[in-house]
Amino acid sequence: MIVAQEAVATGVNKNGLFIPLIDFGMFLNGGEADKKAVVQGIIDGFKNAGFLYLKNHGIPKETVSKVFASSAEFFRRPQEEKDELKWSTPQSNRGYVSQGREKVSQLTDKVTVDALRSQNPDLKESLEIGRDNHPSLPNSWPREDAAGLAFRQTMNAFYATCQALHIQVMRAIALGLELDENFFDGYVSAADNNLRLLHYPATPADVFRKNVGQVRAGKHSDYGTVTLLFQDMRGGLQVRSPQGSWVDATPIEDTIVVNAGDLLARWSNSIIASTEHQVVEPPSEPVDGNYPARYSCAYFCNPNAEAYIEALPGTFTSVEDKHFPGINAGEYLVQRLSNTYQY
Repeated sequence: MIVAQEAVATGVNKNGLFIPLIDFGMFLNGGEADKKAVVQGIIDGFKNAGFLYLKNHGIPKETVSKVFASSAEFFRRPQEEKDELKWSTPQSNRGYVSQGREKVSQLTDKVTVDALRSQNPDLKESLEIGRDNHPSLPNSWPREDAAGLAFRQTMNAFYATCQALHIQVMRAIALGLELDENFFDGYVSAADNNLRLLHYPATPADVFRKNVGQVRAGKHSDYGTVTLLFQDMRGGLQVRSPQGSWVDATPIEDTIVVNAGDLLARWSNSIIASTEHQVVEPPSEPVDGNYPARYSCAYFCNPNAEAYIEALPGTFTSVEDKHFPGINAGEYLVQRLSNTYQY
Protein backbone atom coordinates (compact mmCIF):
# COMPACT_ATOMS: atom_id res chain seq x y z
CA MET A 1 0.00 0.00 0.00
CA ILE A 2 1.41 3.40 -1.01
CA VAL A 3 0.85 6.16 1.52
CA ALA A 4 0.27 9.54 -0.11
CA GLN A 5 2.69 12.27 0.84
CA GLU A 6 1.33 15.22 2.77
CA ALA A 7 2.10 18.56 1.13
CA VAL A 8 1.44 20.65 4.25
CA ALA A 9 2.03 19.68 7.88
CA THR A 10 2.41 21.66 11.10
CA GLY A 11 5.70 23.35 11.89
CA VAL A 12 4.49 25.70 14.63
CA ASN A 13 0.97 26.22 15.96
CA LYS A 14 0.81 28.49 19.00
CA ASN A 15 -0.90 31.72 20.06
CA GLY A 16 -2.66 32.06 16.71
CA LEU A 17 0.59 31.64 14.78
CA PHE A 18 0.55 28.74 12.33
CA ILE A 19 3.80 28.17 10.44
CA PRO A 20 3.33 25.34 7.94
CA LEU A 21 5.87 22.64 7.14
CA ILE A 22 5.86 22.35 3.34
CA ASP A 23 7.11 19.36 1.35
CA PHE A 24 8.70 21.32 -1.49
CA GLY A 25 9.76 18.15 -3.25
CA MET A 26 6.15 17.78 -4.31
CA PHE A 27 6.41 21.11 -6.14
CA LEU A 28 9.78 20.31 -7.71
CA ASN A 29 9.01 16.75 -8.75
CA GLY A 30 5.30 16.07 -8.32
CA GLY A 31 2.29 16.16 -10.60
CA GLU A 32 -0.14 19.03 -11.06
CA ALA A 33 -2.21 18.13 -8.00
CA ASP A 34 0.95 17.97 -5.86
CA LYS A 35 2.15 21.33 -7.12
CA LYS A 36 -1.24 22.89 -6.49
CA ALA A 37 -1.30 21.63 -2.89
CA VAL A 38 2.20 22.98 -2.22
CA VAL A 39 1.41 26.35 -3.81
CA GLN A 40 -1.71 26.71 -1.67
CA GLY A 41 0.24 25.83 1.48
CA ILE A 42 2.95 28.37 0.68
CA ILE A 43 0.59 31.22 -0.12
CA ASP A 44 -1.52 30.51 2.97
CA GLY A 45 1.60 30.43 5.13
CA PHE A 46 2.83 33.73 3.72
CA LYS A 47 -0.57 35.39 4.03
CA ASN A 48 -1.13 34.32 7.62
CA ALA A 49 2.29 34.01 9.24
CA GLY A 50 4.79 35.35 6.74
CA PHE A 51 6.86 32.25 7.60
CA LEU A 52 7.08 28.60 6.61
CA TYR A 53 9.43 25.63 6.80
CA LEU A 54 10.55 23.84 3.63
CA LYS A 55 11.61 20.20 3.62
CA ASN A 56 12.77 18.18 0.60
CA HIS A 57 13.96 21.45 -0.87
CA GLY A 58 16.66 19.89 -3.03
CA ILE A 59 19.75 21.19 -1.21
CA PRO A 60 21.70 18.21 0.15
CA LYS A 61 22.40 18.00 3.87
CA GLU A 62 26.10 17.54 3.08
CA THR A 63 26.15 20.87 1.24
CA VAL A 64 24.65 22.74 4.19
CA SER A 65 27.01 21.02 6.63
CA LYS A 66 30.00 22.06 4.53
CA VAL A 67 28.84 25.67 4.47
CA PHE A 68 28.37 25.73 8.25
CA ALA A 69 31.79 24.20 8.82
CA SER A 70 33.39 26.74 6.47
CA SER A 71 31.53 29.56 8.20
CA ALA A 72 32.72 28.48 11.65
CA GLU A 73 36.28 28.24 10.32
CA PHE A 74 36.05 31.79 8.98
CA PHE A 75 34.84 33.23 12.27
CA ARG A 76 37.72 31.52 14.08
CA ARG A 77 40.19 33.60 12.07
CA PRO A 78 42.09 36.29 14.00
CA GLN A 79 40.09 39.45 14.56
CA GLU A 80 42.56 41.54 12.58
CA GLU A 81 42.07 39.32 9.52
CA LYS A 82 38.31 39.67 9.75
CA ASP A 83 38.58 43.43 10.25
CA GLU A 84 40.51 43.69 6.97
CA LEU A 85 37.24 42.73 5.26
CA LYS A 86 35.03 45.24 7.03
CA TRP A 87 31.65 46.21 5.57
CA SER A 88 31.90 49.66 4.00
CA THR A 89 28.76 50.94 2.27
CA PRO A 90 25.05 50.10 1.98
CA GLN A 91 25.43 50.25 -1.80
CA SER A 92 27.86 47.32 -1.67
CA ASN A 93 26.47 45.48 1.38
CA ARG A 94 29.51 43.21 1.33
CA GLY A 95 32.12 42.42 3.95
CA TYR A 96 32.62 41.65 7.61
CA VAL A 97 30.40 43.19 10.30
CA SER A 98 31.87 43.07 13.79
CA GLN A 99 29.78 42.56 16.90
CA GLY A 100 27.81 45.67 17.83
CA ARG A 101 28.06 47.38 14.44
CA GLU A 102 24.65 46.33 13.09
CA LYS A 103 21.36 46.94 14.88
CA VAL A 104 18.42 45.36 13.12
CA SER A 105 15.19 47.14 13.92
CA GLN A 106 11.88 48.29 12.52
CA LEU A 107 12.89 51.89 13.10
CA THR A 108 13.60 54.05 10.06
CA ASP A 109 15.29 57.02 11.73
CA LYS A 110 19.08 56.54 11.77
CA VAL A 111 19.63 58.70 14.87
CA THR A 112 17.15 56.61 16.86
CA VAL A 113 18.70 53.35 15.61
CA ASP A 114 22.18 54.58 16.58
CA ALA A 115 20.95 55.35 20.10
CA LEU A 116 19.36 51.90 20.39
CA ARG A 117 22.58 50.27 19.15
CA SER A 118 24.62 51.96 21.88
CA GLN A 119 22.19 50.87 24.61
CA ASN A 120 21.49 47.32 23.47
CA PRO A 121 23.78 46.08 20.67
CA ASP A 122 23.06 42.85 18.81
CA LEU A 123 25.28 39.99 19.98
CA LYS A 124 26.50 38.72 16.63
CA GLU A 125 29.07 39.07 13.89
CA SER A 126 28.54 38.36 10.21
CA LEU A 127 30.05 38.18 6.76
CA GLU A 128 27.99 39.57 3.90
CA ILE A 129 28.54 38.07 0.43
CA GLY A 130 27.00 39.31 -2.82
CA ARG A 131 27.14 37.87 -6.31
CA ASP A 132 30.79 37.51 -7.20
CA ASN A 133 30.41 38.65 -10.83
CA HIS A 134 29.20 42.17 -10.07
CA PRO A 135 31.14 44.59 -12.30
CA SER A 136 31.67 47.30 -9.68
CA LEU A 137 30.95 45.82 -6.24
CA PRO A 138 33.59 43.19 -5.38
CA ASN A 139 33.20 40.82 -2.45
CA SER A 140 35.56 40.99 0.51
CA TRP A 141 37.13 37.53 0.64
CA PRO A 142 39.59 36.17 3.22
CA ARG A 143 43.28 36.07 2.47
CA GLU A 144 44.07 33.80 -0.46
CA ASP A 145 45.66 30.97 1.47
CA ALA A 146 44.41 27.45 0.80
CA ALA A 147 41.59 27.81 3.34
CA GLY A 148 40.60 31.21 1.95
CA LEU A 149 40.39 29.94 -1.62
CA ALA A 150 38.38 26.90 -0.54
CA PHE A 151 36.04 29.19 1.44
CA ARG A 152 35.41 31.38 -1.60
CA GLN A 153 34.67 28.37 -3.79
CA THR A 154 32.29 26.88 -1.20
CA MET A 155 30.34 30.11 -0.73
CA ASN A 156 30.06 30.92 -4.43
CA ALA A 157 28.74 27.42 -5.12
CA PHE A 158 26.23 27.73 -2.28
CA TYR A 159 25.18 31.17 -3.51
CA ALA A 160 24.30 29.67 -6.90
CA THR A 161 22.48 26.76 -5.26
CA CYS A 162 20.35 29.12 -3.18
CA GLN A 163 19.60 31.28 -6.21
CA ALA A 164 18.22 28.24 -8.03
CA LEU A 165 15.91 27.50 -5.07
CA HIS A 166 14.98 31.18 -4.85
CA ILE A 167 13.70 31.07 -8.43
CA GLN A 168 11.59 27.98 -7.69
CA VAL A 169 10.09 29.55 -4.55
CA MET A 170 9.18 32.69 -6.52
CA ARG A 171 7.51 30.49 -9.14
CA ALA A 172 5.39 28.90 -6.44
CA ILE A 173 4.48 32.35 -5.11
CA ALA A 174 3.54 33.49 -8.62
CA LEU A 175 1.12 30.60 -9.00
CA GLY A 176 -0.28 31.30 -5.54
CA LEU A 177 -1.02 34.88 -6.60
CA GLU A 178 -2.66 33.60 -9.82
CA LEU A 179 0.14 34.88 -12.03
CA ASP A 180 2.05 33.03 -14.73
CA GLU A 181 4.52 30.62 -13.12
CA ASN A 182 7.48 32.44 -14.67
CA PHE A 183 6.23 35.95 -13.89
CA PHE A 184 9.07 36.76 -11.48
CA ASP A 185 11.88 35.14 -13.50
CA GLY A 186 12.90 38.36 -15.22
CA TYR A 187 12.77 40.27 -11.96
CA VAL A 188 15.19 37.98 -10.11
CA SER A 189 17.53 36.90 -12.93
CA ALA A 190 20.53 38.98 -11.81
CA ALA A 191 20.79 37.30 -8.38
CA ASP A 192 21.25 40.66 -6.63
CA ASN A 193 20.98 38.84 -3.33
CA ASN A 194 22.97 38.64 -0.11
CA LEU A 195 24.43 35.55 1.54
CA ARG A 196 24.95 36.30 5.22
CA LEU A 197 27.00 34.03 7.44
CA LEU A 198 26.07 34.63 11.07
CA HIS A 199 27.92 33.79 14.27
CA TYR A 200 26.34 34.46 17.64
CA PRO A 201 29.28 33.98 20.05
CA ALA A 202 28.99 32.03 23.28
CA THR A 203 27.47 34.40 25.83
CA PRO A 204 27.32 34.33 29.64
CA ALA A 205 23.75 33.79 30.80
CA ASP A 206 24.13 36.78 33.13
CA VAL A 207 24.26 39.09 30.12
CA PHE A 208 20.59 38.37 29.44
CA ARG A 209 19.59 38.46 33.10
CA LYS A 210 21.26 41.79 33.87
CA ASN A 211 20.31 43.60 30.67
CA VAL A 212 16.56 43.80 30.26
CA GLY A 213 15.66 43.39 26.62
CA GLN A 214 19.06 42.02 25.58
CA VAL A 215 18.77 39.92 22.44
CA ARG A 216 21.15 38.31 19.99
CA ALA A 217 19.34 40.07 17.11
CA GLY A 218 16.68 42.72 17.64
CA LYS A 219 13.12 42.54 16.42
CA HIS A 220 12.81 43.33 12.73
CA SER A 221 11.32 42.26 9.45
CA ASP A 222 13.52 41.47 6.45
CA TYR A 223 13.86 43.96 3.64
CA GLY A 224 13.68 41.98 0.40
CA THR A 225 11.33 39.43 -1.14
CA VAL A 226 12.05 36.17 0.70
CA THR A 227 14.78 34.90 3.01
CA LEU A 228 16.09 31.33 3.00
CA LEU A 229 17.31 30.70 6.53
CA PHE A 230 19.51 27.74 7.42
CA GLN A 231 19.92 27.45 11.20
CA ASP A 232 21.65 25.09 13.58
CA MET A 233 19.71 23.28 16.30
CA ARG A 234 20.51 25.75 19.12
CA GLY A 235 17.24 27.65 18.78
CA GLY A 236 16.50 31.24 19.70
CA LEU A 237 14.59 32.43 16.62
CA GLN A 238 11.19 33.86 17.55
CA VAL A 239 8.32 35.11 15.38
CA ARG A 240 5.67 37.60 16.48
CA SER A 241 2.21 36.04 16.61
CA PRO A 242 -1.04 37.76 15.54
CA GLN A 243 -1.69 38.21 19.27
CA GLY A 244 1.56 40.15 19.68
CA SER A 245 3.41 37.47 21.63
CA TRP A 246 6.77 35.96 20.66
CA VAL A 247 6.68 32.32 19.57
CA ASP A 248 9.70 30.03 19.19
CA ALA A 249 10.36 28.96 15.61
CA THR A 250 11.92 25.73 16.83
CA PRO A 251 14.55 24.31 14.45
CA ILE A 252 13.36 21.32 12.43
CA GLU A 253 16.23 19.22 11.13
CA ASP A 254 16.92 19.32 7.37
CA THR A 255 14.47 22.15 6.75
CA ILE A 256 14.87 25.73 5.62
CA VAL A 257 12.90 28.50 7.29
CA VAL A 258 11.53 30.79 4.60
CA ASN A 259 10.03 34.16 5.42
CA ALA A 260 8.55 36.93 3.33
CA GLY A 261 10.21 40.34 3.39
CA ASP A 262 8.97 43.90 3.21
CA LEU A 263 9.44 44.24 -0.55
CA LEU A 264 7.32 41.17 -1.23
CA ALA A 265 4.62 42.47 1.11
CA ARG A 266 4.75 45.76 -0.74
CA TRP A 267 4.79 44.06 -4.15
CA SER A 268 1.77 41.93 -3.22
CA ASN A 269 -0.13 45.02 -2.05
CA SER A 270 -0.10 43.69 1.55
CA ILE A 271 -1.64 40.33 0.66
CA ILE A 272 1.54 38.65 1.89
CA ALA A 273 2.74 39.40 5.42
CA SER A 274 6.26 40.46 6.37
CA THR A 275 6.41 39.46 10.01
CA GLU A 276 8.65 40.69 12.81
CA HIS A 277 11.13 38.22 14.26
CA GLN A 278 14.12 38.26 16.60
CA VAL A 279 16.86 36.04 18.01
CA VAL A 280 16.92 35.75 21.80
CA GLU A 281 18.73 33.64 24.36
CA PRO A 282 18.38 29.93 23.57
CA PRO A 283 15.50 28.01 25.14
CA SER A 284 17.95 25.42 26.51
CA GLU A 285 19.74 25.74 29.85
CA PRO A 286 23.21 27.36 29.84
CA VAL A 287 26.28 25.16 30.17
CA ASP A 288 28.68 26.20 32.95
CA GLY A 289 26.97 29.58 33.03
CA ASN A 290 27.25 30.19 29.27
CA TYR A 291 25.00 29.81 26.28
CA PRO A 292 26.93 28.05 23.47
CA ALA A 293 27.64 29.76 20.17
CA ARG A 294 24.92 29.74 17.53
CA TYR A 295 25.42 29.73 13.76
CA SER A 296 23.00 30.42 10.96
CA CYS A 297 23.15 31.26 7.29
CA ALA A 298 20.62 33.56 5.63
CA TYR A 299 20.21 33.99 1.89
CA PHE A 300 18.37 37.29 1.46
CA CYS A 301 16.55 37.35 -1.88
CA ASN A 302 15.87 40.60 -3.70
CA PRO A 303 14.56 41.74 -7.06
CA ASN A 304 17.17 42.87 -9.58
CA ALA A 305 18.61 46.18 -8.37
CA GLU A 306 17.19 48.12 -11.34
CA ALA A 307 13.71 46.57 -11.06
CA TYR A 308 10.74 48.85 -10.48
CA ILE A 309 8.36 47.38 -7.90
CA GLU A 310 4.69 48.26 -7.72
CA ALA A 311 1.48 46.46 -6.82
CA LEU A 312 1.18 43.20 -8.76
CA PRO A 313 -1.58 42.60 -11.31
CA GLY A 314 -4.70 41.25 -9.65
CA THR A 315 -3.93 42.76 -6.22
CA PHE A 316 -5.91 45.99 -6.80
CA THR A 317 -8.96 47.16 -8.72
CA SER A 318 -8.14 50.88 -8.91
CA VAL A 319 -5.16 53.17 -8.34
CA GLU A 320 -6.65 54.12 -4.99
CA ASP A 321 -6.40 50.47 -3.91
CA LYS A 322 -2.60 50.49 -4.14
CA HIS A 323 -1.17 50.59 -0.62
CA PHE A 324 2.30 51.81 -1.66
CA PRO A 325 3.77 53.90 -4.46
CA GLY A 326 6.13 52.22 -6.89
CA ILE A 327 9.82 52.12 -5.97
CA ASN A 328 13.19 51.10 -7.41
CA ALA A 329 14.28 47.92 -5.64
CA GLY A 330 17.97 48.81 -5.35
CA GLU A 331 17.29 52.29 -3.97
CA TYR A 332 14.85 50.90 -1.43
CA LEU A 333 17.31 48.34 -0.10
CA VAL A 334 20.13 50.89 0.15
CA GLN A 335 17.90 53.16 2.20
CA ARG A 336 16.95 50.38 4.60
CA LEU A 337 20.58 49.30 5.01
CA SER A 338 21.67 52.90 5.61
CA ASN A 339 19.51 52.98 8.72
CA THR A 340 20.74 49.63 9.98
CA TYR A 341 24.53 49.93 10.06
CA GLN A 342 27.05 52.16 11.78
CA TYR A 343 29.42 53.53 9.11
